[in-house]
Amino acid sequence: MTIRIRIRIKHVVAATLGLVAAASVLAQSTIKIGEINSYKAQPAFLEPYRHGWEMALEEINAAGGVLGKKLEVISRDDNGNPGDSVRVAEELATREQVTLMFGGFLSNTGLALTDYAKQRKIFFLAAEPLTDKIVWQNGNKYTYRLRPSTYMLVAMLVDEAAKLKKKRWALVYPNYEYGQSAVATFKKLMKERQPDIEFVAEQAPPLGKIDAGSVTQALADAKPDAIFNALFGADLGKFVRDGNTRGLFEGREVASLLTGEPEYLDPLKAEAPANWIVTGYPWYAIETPEHKKFVEAYRKKFNTYPRNGSLVGYAALMSIAAGLKKAGSTDTEKLAAAFSGLKLDTPVGPITYRTQDNQSTLGAYVGRTAVKDGKGVMSNFIYVDGATVQLPDAEVKKLRPAN
Repeated sequence: MTIRIRIRIKHVVAATLGLVAAASVLAQSTIKIGEINSYKAQPAFLEPYRHGWEMALEEINAAGGVLGKKLEVISRDDNGNPGDSVRVAEELATREQVTLMFGGFLSNTGLALTDYAKQRKIFFLAAEPLTDKIVWQNGNKYTYRLRPSTYMLVAMLVDEAAKLKKKRWALVYPNYEYGQSAVATFKKLMKERQPDIEFVAEQAPPLGKIDAGSVTQALADAKPDAIFNALFGADLGKFVRDGNTRGLFEGREVASLLTGEPEYLDPLKAEAPANWIVTGYPWYAIETPEHKKFVEAYRKKFNTYPRNGSLVGYAALMSIAAGLKKAGSTDTEKLAAAFSGLKLDTPVGPITYRTQDNQSTLGAYVGRTAVKDGKGVMSNFIYVDGATVQLPDAEVKKLRPAN
């Protein structure tokens, strides 16, 4: 080997070692967090959600990060598919070597990631999936959930629906875990409040594939006094428009999950339903200083108003930062223990991650829909603290497996 070749090899080796060292320093200077969601499949909710955690990330890092390190979020799309959720989770854990994960939107992808966290022993914060199984039947010590569960949201609606004293109810919901659980809980809680209630029709179209004409006609034929709806997204829009055309909602009360969220109400514009009882997020009328500060910062950064997804994304990453600070470490076991009973402030008030089931006490707003200036809004709303709509601890203990 000539002296010139030897010199070149030494330079290459030195450069390679320098790059490895630089990468190692970068890795040590950041806390790598994996984020998994269905951005392509559910953009209405998840684009604002991404903006929410991006704003939180900027605020956290501008304040010096956590444990002396900046946070780094590495995001992946799961195409709304549980198999893809697990595949990208494994990629994040092995190739990217993330310390923990958060995200999830649909109930089935959330359950897949919950099981992955248990098997892989990696911390996972389920930001959005609503299924009760995440914190009850399929719960584990490595998985926590931010958003109110299906049970909690239904319980909020039932408090208002029971006051209507309507006997004949029709039900419409997407035919997968979230919709099935929502209806089962609504039936159970309404029966407890009103034993003579009757459920006269039930329509369960596949998620994203509603035949609105046949669904609305079937509900109308049953002549219900009131309707419970758990449809959302594009399915909700089709249902509302066809129901308006056929007069399905005239003279009938409707109790509807999620419909007051801007993601689903805004696209309907002047076609938005009037006087429905809904859960939602009336960002335009929440007057607390904390929320006004959040809205102002969000508008300044993104030149638009926040949606419910924005709030969830922001609170999710702020929860992770608070958990890391409390743990004083990125160790999975210490982080999971730190989240138990973790308290923090959000733009809509303080929350706690319950020790009983790893569910946060984040609440939601319940009110009536109205049309104002050509668009749907929530009126006469109240904030329902998530701590007030929980099962008794003894029942939670029966549902949740021992860790």
